[in-house]
Amino acid sequence: MAGTALAAGVLTVSAALALGLAAVGGAAVTAQRAAGAADAAALAAADASSGAVPTAETPCGLAARVAAASGARLVECDVADAVATVRVQAAYAGLAAVSRARAGPPEER
Repeated sequence: MAGTALAAGVLTVSAALALGLAAVGGAAVTAQRAAGAADAAALAAADASSGAVPTAETPCGLAARVAAASGARLVECDVADAVATVRVQAAYAGLAAVSRARAGPPEER
């Protein structure tokens, strides 16, 4: 009987650890997805602003569409002098992963 209780305890602890690791892994994937979406959205906005990508959309409108295609939502967008700064948000299990990115022409030295 003591062996059965021990086995049940070990099984319970193992299951709890597995669920915890799955949650942490999912959150890490979501954070990486948000970072990738922010990078892509900032590049799209900067390219649209500079004229490198011909589009009828505003730079921030294009950034919002790119972020949505990446599974995130554009929260903030600012374009000044062909430099785009964006902030996107992606959700996972009721939590939000937020990422920022900036893109534009190279700085002159």
